[in-house]
Order: sequence, then structure tokens, then C-alpha cells
Amino acid sequence: MLKNKSITDKKRNIEAAVDRRDSELRQLALNIHAHPELGYQEYKASNWLSTLLEKEGFTVKRGIAGLDTAFTATWTGKAGGPVIGLLAEYDALPGLGHACGHNLIGTSSVGAALALKDAFPELQATIQVIGTPAEEGLGGKVIMCEHGVFNHLDAAMMCHPKNKTMVIRGGLARVGATFKFYGKESHGVSALDALVGAYNAINSLRQFFSDDVRIHGVITHGGDAANIVPGYSEASFLIRCNTRKELEHVKEKVYTAVRQSAAAVGATSKVEEHLIYAERNTNKTLANLFKENLQLMGIEVSPPPLQGGIGSSDIGNVSQLVPTIHPYIKIGEATNHTHDFTNETKSEGGLKGMNQAAKALAMTAYDLCELPGALQRIKEEFANWQLENV
Repeated sequence: MLKNKSITDKKRNIEAAVDRRDSELRQLALNIHAHPELGYQEYKASNWLSTLLEKEGFTVKRGIAGLDTAFTATWTGKAGGPVIGLLAEYDALPGLGHACGHNLIGTSSVGAALALKDAFPELQATIQVIGTPAEEGLGGKVIMCEHGVFNHLDAAMMCHPKNKTMVIRGGLARVGATFKFYGKESHGVSALDALVGAYNAINSLRQFFSDDVRIHGVITHGGDAANIVPGYSEASFLIRCNTRKELEHVKEKVYTAVRQSAAAVGATSKVEEHLIYAERNTNKTLANLFKENLQLMGIEVSPPPLQGGIGSSDIGNVSQLVPTIHPYIKIGEATNHTHDFTNETKSEGGLKGMNQAAKALAMTAYDLCELPGALQRIKEEFANWQLENV
């Protein structure tokens, strides 16, 4: 008990360290917000975040995993402690800018890392900020997982802005696919007919899938003119399920519907599958530490939804490899991926939430270094999950 009280007292140093950098962190988050960059094009944001860390004594490696805008920034206080990853996102959405708050996510992870170094320069730990580009549909973390970027971590953390503070929320496995249909203008074989047939066939499959399955699709190219038989048509689809195992079953049924619908009208088809996002495995022991730190700051934490989240993120792939959390911090009332949320991610509420996220991330990392048995319990939970799921 006395040890825990001592740790709690020392966490006030972390809060103070974040507050001392608050003006600097706010300006950084606002700069990223004012210069939104799409996935794999985040040259400004990646450079601003990594350069600040480099200036403060972190060892920076840029262009990791073959991705120009990915980076690691590493600091070790004292050797022999855990290696803790603070994940930074910084890509924006087309047409909406930072409507998912990645300007706040990246900056809060940087702020947490700097606060730990400032407050405890002899901390027995290695703190690594990992810059992960292209979360919005392009799967930067998936590629980074394939390159082993996260394998050495004892734990991985990030904090996402939202309209509710939560430490646990599910995430579905997901795959995107582009369906291409090829007809023959001069022979009256319509690629659009093939596409519409496939669209309807996919809709008819829904009744045979479990309730967790989500299938979204749009026609991205129908043809060139009403008086020309479409020789080429294209659609973009997302398929989501509770697990990657279930996703394999569902996607094959969808792909079969595409191929057979094309063949039925004499057309041909091509399925281009994109990267697969894994379901999210939230480490509950680690999430509970984060919750306790939020409560220590007087922040109310909402219970998790009764069912898993309907969204997907490439953090799921990281969570299959190392103990991981992806909590949420309330910054306002708007919903993510809207113009209103874009405004909130540069508002006072957004910047305050970023400050709180940085503090909670840093304090939770400190727990892993100083709270007796905490890291061991986290690893035991993860090992038990692996036995049941891998």
C-alpha cells in the first residue's frame, strides 16, 4: 500500500511534466491539424513529431518497414526495464481533414514520452514512440507488423479521441476489396450488369451471415455514357467480422458471388484484395491500469459497449503480437469522421483531451516500470489469450 501511495505521488511529477510542455504540444497538434495529409503522404506530420523527439534526445529512425513516413524514436533511461511502445497516428481523411483526431493521437504519444524522460531521467525502461502512418484504410501497422516492428515490445499503447471516455472497446476484423468487371462494348456484354448482379447477390447473402458481419459497398465506376455499353465497371467493398477466421469464410462467399455474377452475363471479373485488419485484442489488465490513472485525474470512465465495436483499425494486428490497449478520451459531443469532429480536434476540448491522454499514457507506462507484478500480470493475460486463439 505504501509502495502504491509512493507511485501515486510520483505520478504528479508526470502530470506536471506534461503541463510544462502543454503550449508546445498544443502548437504541434494544431500545426498537424492545419496541414492534413493522407495516408503515406504525412511528410510534414511525421517530420514534426520525430524532429521534436530527436531534439529532446531520442534516437530516431525514419522510413522504417519501407514506409517513408513511418519512424521510431527511442530513449532508454536505465537499461534492463520493459520496452514500452507509444503508438503515434497522424494521417487525415480525404475531404474531412483530421476528423478522426490523429493530430491529437500522435501528439499525445509524443507528449507522454517526453514527460517520462523529463520527470524520470533514470527510469528503468526503454520508451519508444512508433510513428504509424496510414491507419485510415491503408494499413500502415499491418505492413509494420509484417516487418517485425512491434515484436520487441513488452506493451503497446495509444489513446484515441472520441465523444466518450472508455478503456475497452472491440474492433472487428476487416478486409477491403476492389471488384473489377470487364464486358465487351461491341458485343453487348455489360460490365455494369455484371456489377449490379454482384451487388444484388452480395445483398442476398446477408440473411445467411451472423449478426456481427458487416458488408459495405459503393460503385466507383459504372460506365462512361448511357448510350455506350459499359466495357468496364468497378466497385469498392469492405467486409467486417468478429474474427479473421470468420472473415475468411465470409469473404470467400462474397468473392464467389462476384465471379458467378460476372460469368452469368458473359463478363469477366477480378478481385483485388487489400490488407486484412485483425480483430482487436484489448489487454484488460493493462486497460484497467489506464482506467485507474484516468480516475486518479478525476476523469469519469464509461463502461464498454455491450457488444464489440463496429469499426476496425490496424491496431488489431498489433494486439495479436503484444499486449495492447487502444482507449478513448472524450473531447466533445461530435461523432468521429464528421466535419463537427474535425472542428473539435482543434478545439479547447480537443487540446485538453490530448493533455489528459498524454498524462494517462505516461502514468500507465510508469506503472509497468514501478508497480510490482503489473507487467507480469499483463503478460500472463496475453499468454493465456494466445493459447486460446492462436
